[in-house]
This record gives sequence, C-alpha cells and structure tokens, in this order.
Amino acid sequence: MTDDFAAEGQLAQAIPGFRPREPQRQMAEAVTRVLAEGRSLVVEAGTGTGKTYAYLAPALRSGKKVIISTGSKALQDQLYSRDLPTVAKALGYKGVLALLKGRSNYLCLERLEQQTMAGGDLPVQTLTDLMQLRRWASETADGDTSGCVSVAEDAPVWPLVTSTNDNCLGSDCPQYKDCYVVKARKEAMDADVVVVNHHLFLADMVVKESGFAELIPESEVTIFDEAHQIPDIASQYFGQSLSSRQLIDLAKDITIAYRTKLKDTLQLQKCADRLAQCAQDFRLQLGEPGYRGNLRDLLADSNIQRALLLLDDALELCYDVAKLSLGRSALLDAAFERATLYRGRLKRLKEINQPGYSYWYECTSRHFTLALTPLTVAEKFQQLIKERAGSWVFTSATLSVNDDLQHFTHRLGIDDAKTMLLPSPFDYAHQALLCVPRGLPLPNQPGGARHLAQMLIPLIEANNGRCFMLCTSHAMMRDLAAEFRARLTLPVLLQGETGKGQLLRQFVEAGNALLVATSSFWEGVDVRGDTLSLVIIDKLPFTSPDDPLLKARMEDCRIRGGDPFDEVQLPDAVITLKQGVGRLIRDVDDRGVLVICDNRLVMRPYGAVFLNSLPPAPRTRDLRRAAEFLAAPQAE
Repeated sequence: MTDDFAAEGQLAQAIPGFRPREPQRQMAEAVTRVLAEGRSLVVEAGTGTGKTYAYLAPALRSGKKVIISTGSKALQDQLYSRDLPTVAKALGYKGVLALLKGRSNYLCLERLEQQTMAGGDLPVQTLTDLMQLRRWASETADGDTSGCVSVAEDAPVWPLVTSTNDNCLGSDCPQYKDCYVVKARKEAMDADVVVVNHHLFLADMVVKESGFAELIPESEVTIFDEAHQIPDIASQYFGQSLSSRQLIDLAKDITIAYRTKLKDTLQLQKCADRLAQCAQDFRLQLGEPGYRGNLRDLLADSNIQRALLLLDDALELCYDVAKLSLGRSALLDAAFERATLYRGRLKRLKEINQPGYSYWYECTSRHFTLALTPLTVAEKFQQLIKERAGSWVFTSATLSVNDDLQHFTHRLGIDDAKTMLLPSPFDYAHQALLCVPRGLPLPNQPGGARHLAQMLIPLIEANNGRCFMLCTSHAMMRDLAAEFRARLTLPVLLQGETGKGQLLRQFVEAGNALLVATSSFWEGVDVRGDTLSLVIIDKLPFTSPDDPLLKARMEDCRIRGGDPFDEVQLPDAVITLKQGVGRLIRDVDDRGVLVICDNRLVMRPYGAVFLNSLPPAPRTRDLRRAAEFLAAPQAE
C-alpha cells in the first residue's frame, strides 16, 4: 500500500488539517491486507482514531466493488456527502459513488397517485401535505424524502406515499419505469462504492431468502461501521413480526382499491373497516403503553386469545373478499398477497413452544408489535458470509469488553476473523476526569431523582451548563428534567420535545444548555469543543431484567451451562456504557468530566470490568474536585 497516511502522504497533502495518527495507519494496513486476501477483520478503533478514513482509503485503492453500511441514516448521509468525497478527491479516485436507502425513504409515485385519487376523510393538515408533495414530485430528481423541506419529517402523510417491502407492487406497478427506488437501485448496481445502512442491508438479506427482488447489489468488499449494532439488528430481521401499522396500512390499501378501481365491490370497504377496528381493539386489550412483555405469557390470557381470533378472522375475510376481484387492480392483488403473508405470520407467532426463540410484544400509545426473535444469529450470519464471498470488515469504537472481542465475534459466528484493538490517541490522563460521587441515592429510592438533581446542580452550574445528562430510562429522564427545570435558570432541553437534530442544534446554539436524554443520545452524537464538557450518566445501563428478549437469552445461556450475568448482561451493559462515555472527548483539544452516578462501579466486583473497559482517565469520588478540574485553565 502506498502510505496515504504518512506526514507527506496523499491525505495530508490534499486534506487541510489532516494529522498522521499511528493507530489510523495500523488499521489502514490491516484493512488493506484483508481486502487483498479476501478475509474478515474485526477492529475496535477508539474515538479519535479516524477509522472512517482508515477503511475508506484502502477500500478505494482496492479497485473492488464495495458496500459500506453504517448505523443510521444520519451517519449514512455524512459518509456519502462528506467523508467519502473528501477521501476520493484526495486519492484522485475515478470510480462511481452511490447512496442507497430503504424503500420508505423514497416517494412512491403510485401510492401518491392512488392517495390523491381516493381522497377520502384525511385530516386537513395531511391533505395540505399531500398537495405540497404533488408539487415537490414534479421537481425532485431522486425522490429522496429528506429533500422535501416543506413537509415535516414525522408528518402522518409519509407512510401513505412511500412503500415498504410488504406493499411495493414491484414490476407489476404501473409506475415501475419512473420508480425512484428502481432508479436508486440501478445507480447502486452501476456504482463502484455504495453506502447503505444496517437496517437496509439486513432487511435485504432476508428479502433475498424469500425470493423477492433485492435492492443491494453483490459486492467483493462489505464494511460495517458502527458494527456493535449488528447482532441486535440482525436478530430483528432473522425473526418474524406483525404490527398494527402493517394491518392498518393493509386496510387503507384495500379501501383505496375500492375507491379507485373497484367501486362496485362494497364488501372491500367493509372488510377493510373490520380489519382496522380489530387491530385497534387488540391494542386496547394490551393495556398500558410503553411496555415490552412476554408473548408466551400474554397468549395464556383468554381475552387476548379471543381478540387474536377476531383479528385472524378479519384477515381471513380480507383474503376471501380480495380473492373474488383478483386481476382487476394491481393494488388489490398485492393486498391479497399481504393478507396471506400476515395470516402465515400470525400462525407462526402463535406457535410459542418452539425452542431457540424469544417471543415478545410491545405497545405504544396507538400501536402494537407481536414478534419472535432468534436467541442467536451466529449460524445465519455465518451462512450469509459464506454465500457472499469476499472481504468483510467490522469496525466500531465499542466492540470489546475487558479488552476482549470474543463477545462480539461469538454473537455473529465470525470466530475465525482477524481481530485488532486500537486504543484512542486522545490523552485521557490530562483531558478527562471520571467521578463516581459519594452519597448517591440507592437505585429506585423514593425521591431519588430529587436527591440526585440536588447533588448535581452545583457542578452543572459551575460548568455553566454545557452538559449531557444521559439516563437509562424514560421515567428517570422526565423526573430529572422536571427537577432541573424547577431549580436551574440555564436552558434545560428534553429529548422527545422536538427532533434529535433540532435538539442538538439548540444545544450548540445556546452554549450553556443542559440536555436530558435517554437511549438515542448515547451514541452517534458528535459535539466537539467547549460546548460539551460534562457528561453525567444516571446509572450503569443494564437492560431491564423484565425485557423478554434478555430473559430468553439468559435462559438459553443457562441451559448451555454458561453464566447469564457474565456472558449476556454484563457485556451488553459495558458496550452501552462505552458508547455513552464516548460522547465526552471528541477531539484532541476537548476537556471534560464524566460523572457516573452508580456505586456499583466501586462497590461490586464486576465494577472492575466496566472500569477496565473505559478510557484510562484519572478518578475521583469528590464532586468538588470535578468542579475544580472543569474550572482549571487548559494547560497550553
């Protein structure tokens, strides 16, 4: 490999501010080797290594067809719009680059047309949005919904005018020639480097299994960035689920088919109404929202059994009525196939005695999901790698537990991959301080949030805000936010009150804010410089012991003779904590304090596993020392 990463290398010459980093060069060397040998590599690269460039340069130099998959659509956009063009330009790369998102990120011209023709009883705002979308449809070149700024990204109109794997009409669609998904896929087929995200990649693998036309082209190199997310996302896609959203969408499509092409078949409207009603009735039977429970226990309840039977009957009626009009409407033909598919899924979900799966359900205020998830994806993932020959690279800042990558490789069945651990080049001994305060409230102690807020307020005020308060539950997040708002004059931002991107902008613009958040802010958030110099974590992020998926994985581990705490709960919590901690130091000049409000770090033997897995910062138990560290002028 020509040394692109040397002080006088291609990257330093072409990219302003590029500084050679030894761990980055080592990673690039390892990636170059496995791409040449057609092998697999797992590499943990600590924050600040510059892992994106370390895999991009060798990938572009390899001359092979490359798929790069990232953890979220935001990271996907950043990679495609910023990092990839920067490296490509620096290396004088002449290949073609493409971005491919899931179907639901592209406007579906057929569904837009059908929705407009059907009219119907849509809310005023949705009708207004529909008119805006018709205007935008005549202007957009790629149909990517993120390019439509006149309609809010969470507007209820989007599911009506975008397609999913379930409801896409495929080559039977009247608008197939002009379809944006087909165009995006064609661009991806013709490109040399394609950027996707994990959800799309794994959904696509499963679609291939079932014989539908897949979106993602074959490649010689597959790179997963933010690879720590892969085992959990893979288990979602290798399982089965049925949600009220899918059922209500099916009912809507049958209604549209009736209102546009089949006005002589009133039965269609009746069976669609009944399906939507049964889905809503079933949601009401599930009780309080925000709960994830065990489906096996749920199905033992006779009321639930009755509601499920009514739901199945409603699906059967849709199937029977649609069958009578097959061939008269492409939309109805597709709805008929979905009714068949959903009945099959419902039947499979009721077979709760099959070993090797976790059966669970979840309900929000309006919707529910019934699901089964395999307890291990190792075998299936291994199979996937065998079928797609070539090189595979898995990288993230958080893959190891106690300096060991086995937990990750074992979950994906990639034990024969080459592995590499690269520490962060940041100087944590001078840049950071870890504080586990004395006098913490006990977990679940009444008034715990008030006690914790009282303890932390002097430190937050001394730092003039500039703080993330990361919580392990929504309840704690809301309680702490209420306490902080009652006692602080600084701006207190709360996750959920507006979109994630908007919240981050407000945080940076304020310059003295406290952001109280939960899971989605533990990772993929990059705030550099003085704007964020204090990260507080309310407790060690162990998954709730009531979570049915965790319970099932623990039970499975016990049956195989393992220790569920050491092999399942502890490693998962360590990796989540590392993600949260990674928010603090994002650059060589950053400085800050990390506060973890959990005595178990210092009182329990397993606390050592967490501490050994965290960056090597000095430690204190004194909040006053933390305030002094923050107040100290930065050493020049």
